[in-house]
Amino acid sequence: MDVTFTPEEEAFRKEVQSFLAENLPKLGKTSRREFETKEDFLGWHRILAKKGWVAPHWPTQYGGTGWNVTQRYIYNEESARAEAPALLPFGLSMVGPVIFTYGNEEQKKKFLPRILSGEDWWCQGYSEPGAGSDLASLKTRAVREGDHYIVNGQKTWTTLAQYADWIFCLVRTNPDVKQQEGITFLLSDMKTPGITVKPIIVLDGAHEVNEVFFDNVKVPVENRVGEENKGWTYAKFLLVNERSGIAGVARSKKAIERLKEIARAETTDGKPLIATDEFSRKIAETEVELSALEYTELRTLAQESKGQMAGPESSILKIKGTEIQQRLTELVVEAVGYYAYPYDRFFGENEYVPGPDYAEAAAGNYFNMRKASIYGGSNEIQRGIIAKAVLGL
Repeated sequence: MDVTFTPEEEAFRKEVQSFLAENLPKLGKTSRREFETKEDFLGWHRILAKKGWVAPHWPTQYGGTGWNVTQRYIYNEESARAEAPALLPFGLSMVGPVIFTYGNEEQKKKFLPRILSGEDWWCQGYSEPGAGSDLASLKTRAVREGDHYIVNGQKTWTTLAQYADWIFCLVRTNPDVKQQEGITFLLSDMKTPGITVKPIIVLDGAHEVNEVFFDNVKVPVENRVGEENKGWTYAKFLLVNERSGIAGVARSKKAIERLKEIARAETTDGKPLIATDEFSRKIAETEVELSALEYTELRTLAQESKGQMAGPESSILKIKGTEIQQRLTELVVEAVGYYAYPYDRFFGENEYVPGPDYAEAAAGNYFNMRKASIYGGSNEIQRGIIAKAVLGL
């Protein structure tokens, strides 16, 4: 595996850097914690859509850039270095690829352009109160009546569903077969009568996730992706894409740079925290683990460049990537000490938050990142996948 870049690839890097430098200031905000409205989230999406860069991983016939694997890697690395906002994955990285891979032509024409433009905001209806890690045990029921399915049930932890125009759902259409064999993949308009969204306020005080209830919701059969009772196949395809993206190597590299800056500013016993043996060792250990993860990601990308889709190795990326992300937020809290406690959601607009600016979001980020080892399939489940599919145990 050659990890050097050609002159053409370096020229592409400069093009990306120039674009980011010119367009990021137009947003006026980059921190995810500053994003509170739908327009906040869609600002960067629309800038990239106008440029034609919003879906680098899509085939060109559906609006992709035509970039090769190396170009996509460079783009992700530079976006993270510039602290560009992360795009929401639900349309672009999850349901979009399912639709252009398994959907019919009418579905592609209807949904893909609106995902690219940001006209349609999607949310994910997978987890249920009794079906999280064991997703195949889901109970939301869909019964076909003529040209519609009648859907009843509940989804939970539905990220940003309060803004969503559409939801892609796994529903049970045959309760009398093996769990995985009776699931169907449906697309539902969130304005359909019978859909109710109720907020879940998370530990850091944010309204990020929701419960979604389905009460005799009529979903047209034409909104079914693929075959009835074959939804588990499409769900697994989607989850491979989700888990690979969760690794977040480029953004963790930027987070380590920021952690080092904090550790240089914070002192203990009169010397910078980064100069202490214990804390510098913790940074070094995390950096070594991230370097190993990066090479694992590069090997996966090298396979992809040869036409081989990611498989169980996406579980390896997901496990280690989320563990590193959690570790980095822990180290920031450790570095800033008691200044991490009074994080910004405890304060009103006219109240002064004590401590350095970099401490303000430390606790909120720490709390929020606890979810990383659970979403996309819990890390315990991923270890089971690796044991079975990779190690043959």
